[in-house]
Amino acid sequence: MHIKYNILLLIAFLSISVKAQEVLTVSEAIELALENNYGIKIASNNNRIAENNTSVLNSGYLPTLTGNAGATYNLDNTEAEFSDGRVTNLDGAESSRYNASLNLNYTLFDGLGRHYDYKRLKEQYQLSELEARETIENTIFQLFTVYYNVAQISENVDALEQTLSISKDRIVRAQYQFDYGQSTKLGVLNAQVDINNDSINVINSKQQLKNTKRDLNVVLGNAYGNEFSVDTLVNFKIDISKQDLFDKMKSNNVSLLQIEKNIAINEFTIKANKSGYLPTVGLTGSYGWNKNNNNAASFVAVSTNTGLSGGVNLSWNLFDGGRTITQVKNAKINLENQQLQKESVLISVERDFNNAWDDYQNKLTIFRVQEENILTSKNNFDRTQEKFKLGQVTSIEFRQAQLNLLNAELSRNQAKYQAKIAELNLLLLSGELLNVQF
Repeated sequence: MHIKYNILLLIAFLSISVKAQEVLTVSEAIELALENNYGIKIASNNNRIAENNTSVLNSGYLPTLTGNAGATYNLDNTEAEFSDGRVTNLDGAESSRYNASLNLNYTLFDGLGRHYDYKRLKEQYQLSELEARETIENTIFQLFTVYYNVAQISENVDALEQTLSISKDRIVRAQYQFDYGQSTKLGVLNAQVDINNDSINVINSKQQLKNTKRDLNVVLGNAYGNEFSVDTLVNFKIDISKQDLFDKMKSNNVSLLQIEKNIAINEFTIKANKSGYLPTVGLTGSYGWNKNNNNAASFVAVSTNTGLSGGVNLSWNLFDGGRTITQVKNAKINLENQQLQKESVLISVERDFNNAWDDYQNKLTIFRVQEENILTSKNNFDRTQEKFKLGQVTSIEFRQAQLNLLNAELSRNQAKYQAKIAELNLLLLSGELLNVQF
């Protein structure tokens, strides 16, 4: 019984350990962000609102049908003089009227205003799709930034823990040397100081790692626990063509696409405003019921009417005080501003693209240099460590070689992830971030 219980505890412990070491891949993180990020959810809802606005129910092409009903009660003192000379006085004469109707109105022609308004709504829907795409792109880029920040700090923690392990071996050796009279107490104290510093660095880095994981979880919509690790393997897209990305940027950059949609919206706004120059033609129809209960002074005691009526109406606002003219002029000015803004945005995006390309190339070169520096620092440390064991170098020289190796590792980690973020920023500007497989 105790054996079975112990086996169950062991299995539970192993499952918890496996779960605690679960690796969150980049593709899994993207999927979680797309599904749970609140900014993306809000952008999606705004897109649904714009889609609803493009429905035929919001187009103005459908007729309107209204129902009306009413009742009136009168209590009057009436003096009635008839044509034959008779005079009748009624005190408290009661009368009542009742009515009900269905009224149909349909606009046949409104100067093409609703036609261009409907097209404008479609363009606004496509604009909302671009705004949602922009939100998704920025969120994914933010996700990458935090994700690779977690990866960098994770590798930094590993490097710092390795440095601490070396320092612990060193203090053991220093203690042996002191016990056997081969060195002074100063060597042990120096080693202890270095252990304390290394321990503090590990503690701070682990806390920083926890905080950064929480930041990543916020981007994921709090859909993941904090006990996870990330993939530290980074692959660069070395075959990226600058000209190819530049061409894609000019045709697929979300900022440029948005300004083009705004231009199209303003063009339809001008045409819709011009509809104020033209007449409006509409149809009206009604089905009504009326009942009158008259007082005794009336010739008819009760009358009831039911029937259909219909008609055509034309309305032409020949002069509206200049409102339509002003609206058309302002819409044309807005269109000109949009076209000027497009030129300005294009210049800015081209500058940002060229800066991002150079930044990516520089950071990629720095990363390769740092990788070579790692080999040099590792070789130097290994040789210094062997000489230290033989007593041919001092503890200060050994510590310096150790710190050089640590700094090289930390610099390499920073250069690697900075180069990756620079690559992703380049893809973001070119509009290709969501088209790349990760």
